Amino acid sequence: MRAENPIHFVGAGPGDPELITVKGRRLLAEADLVVYAGSLVPRALVEGLAAQVHDSAPLHLDEIISLMAEAWKQGRKVVRLHTGDPAIYGAIREQMEALDRLAIPYLVVPGVSSATATAAALKAELTLPEVSQTVIITRRAGRTPVPEGEDLAGLAAHQATMLILLSVGMIDKVVADLREGGYPATTPVAVVEKVSWPEERVIRGTIADIADKVKNAGITKTAIIAVGEAFGQGELSAVSKLYDKDFGHGCRPA
Repeated sequence: MRAENPIHFVGAGPGDPELITVKGRRLLAEADLVVYAGSLVPRALVEGLAAQVHDSAPLHLDEIISLMAEAWKQGRKVVRLHTGDPAIYGAIREQMEALDRLAIPYLVVPGVSSATATAAALKAELTLPEVSQTVIITRRAGRTPVPEGEDLAGLAAHQATMLILLSVGMIDKVVADLREGGYPATTPVAVVEKVSWPEERVIRGTIADIADKVKNAGITKTAIIAVGEAFGQGELSAVSKLYDKDFGHGCRPA
């Protein structure tokens, strides 16, 4: 949907204020109203702006839409600032549908997800040759259920790289599900708390011991559980063909 003066949904990145896109930073600087997810978006991103700034943490959906819609009707530039990338557990679909009903245009600007920031923190490649070519981003059912067929044990049966969000407070149940799904006890696991924030913490272990390590560290929220052989720290058993001197492709002969 493109029209004059659309509302912009912007991904703020995982926490480090410098991990917002150049476009996102520009839109913030140009905005008249910024509605931001104050529970996780770093305050530094909204400090010093010319815009009126509202924290959406205490607001419900109708209040958020009303705030943005009224500003848009006045011809003001509006940014809805979400943590990470708004496409992943961003709750933007309901907001966009509400704007559709009001015939208010909007655009989405992607951001750096906490999932990819976790890979960076762990210095890991999520899709290693002959190890895993699939990444599953998921959560365990809790107060928010998951659709049938997406239970953690069922997904674990694929033995792919997994990034489990919003679930560290249930670490014992997560581990039980992973074991039920078939991951060996020796499978590498890392838990990254508040990835890219100054207080970031990394706990490494295996399925056998990660629950105790996480509980001993006192980590109960705002952390991602990274599971799979891609997070092991041994030597590679296979390497990519991309830079293999004996492997030719369209940009380089063998």
